[in-house]
Amino acid sequence: MADESSDPGPQPLIKPYRLLALVAIYLIIAHLFPPPEGVSAESWRRVGVFFATIAGLMLQPMPGSQMVLVGVVAMLTVGNVPMERALSGYSASSVWMVLAAMLMSRALRECGLARRIALWFVRAIGRTSLGLGYSLHLTDLTLATGVPSITARSASIVFPIARSISGLYKSAPGASSAVLGTFLMTCLYQGSVISSAMFFYSSAANVLLGELAAEYAGVTITWTSWFVAGLVPGVVSSVAVPYLVYRVISPELKRTPAAAEFAREELIRVGPIRGREAVVAGVFVSVIVLWVASSWVSWLTAALVALLGISVLFLTQALSWQSALDERSAWDVFVWYGGLLMMGGVLNDTGVTTLFAEWFGSFFPGMSWLVVFLATLVIYYYAHYVFASTTAHALAMYPPFLVLLVSLGAPPAVVVYSLVFVNNLMAGLTHYGTTTSPVIFIEGYVTFKDWWRVGFYASVLNLAIWLPVGMLWWKVLGLW
Repeated sequence: MADESSDPGPQPLIKPYRLLALVAIYLIIAHLFPPPEGVSAESWRRVGVFFATIAGLMLQPMPGSQMVLVGVVAMLTVGNVPMERALSGYSASSVWMVLAAMLMSRALRECGLARRIALWFVRAIGRTSLGLGYSLHLTDLTLATGVPSITARSASIVFPIARSISGLYKSAPGASSAVLGTFLMTCLYQGSVISSAMFFYSSAANVLLGELAAEYAGVTITWTSWFVAGLVPGVVSSVAVPYLVYRVISPELKRTPAAAEFAREELIRVGPIRGREAVVAGVFVSVIVLWVASSWVSWLTAALVALLGISVLFLTQALSWQSALDERSAWDVFVWYGGLLMMGGVLNDTGVTTLFAEWFGSFFPGMSWLVVFLATLVIYYYAHYVFASTTAHALAMYPPFLVLLVSLGAPPAVVVYSLVFVNNLMAGLTHYGTTTSPVIFIEGYVTFKDWWRVGFYASVLNLAIWLPVGMLWWKVLGLW
């Protein structure tokens, strides 16, 4: 299952043996293990369907959205969930907000504005290899303010720029990648997970976690509250991690004036912002401003803002309906997001999350919430070695850890924000951590050894930044 699906292309065949494995998982949970005390047999079957679906997102016997849709049908049948409840996720405002925002990202790419932003940063600070690393990250960071897909940003927009720059210096996958390409690709990806952590609407998974935070902990997250909470540790991490990559995978080429000149010439060639590009730029900036304003204006919801933005693009023909239909990733996310949102709510209704939290908490008898909090974050972070999706990881571990820490007296806002930030940062560990990582890894610029080595070093640095700096910053904000 992809966290934010890219264009899937030709649909892969169903993998029957993996599908049978999911059936086995359901049968083992729902029928071989007795339900815990206080959990009905019907609720326990729903738990079985939930975990079989999560396993399906990891084993991928079929595309992720199809897997979720099958899970929805299983909830209807073997789980006996009412039809209205089973389809409730697709009427949620956040689902429509994500859909509209992803369609806007299509317009950003088509009109050339996203590429222009990248060229601006390369022209400004791209005269050294380290400066190029920062310019790629700043591009991703800028787009992350409103593009809810790491794949749409990093893989579809920033990665081609990095590949073009590597080509300028004849740094191709393989023997010559050490000249520049290895560093740029590694820096690009490690920066992209920081971008996802810093903005609420940078990932569809983030929005899903926001819904779960409200349901399980009563904490309401807005675009502004997320940005403020992540601002200081995010800035520190944005400075430190690219420099770490530069030290660990030092490019042979240190000075890159040709890259800045390339960007300057490209900007001259495309000319000033006008026409369709100007409309998209105006809509993108306006949407961000209104999202900020929505934190204080109750009727100005995030979904309303996104739908207004996409409507303007349609009315001005800055985005055609055909282009919207062609953006298959947006519709893909719509299907899996709505289904998973419903399943998260159903799981909460069963009471199993609370029981698991109590069981896990028994391993930390008499310890303060701060000790358990730190241990839980570390466990949550490095558990991602066995997950290929931040979404599947979050649905499996986020609710019980959230419930556990809040029950121990940890400040709910601190727990919510730390877990959602970690849920993004942990994707940097492996070459399968998100849908973007294999897209970059498969190009061959970065070896398996280098990817995992840098991923681990970056994880240690991120934890060393986001935990102490974050806790101090959240103290200043009054979150605890």
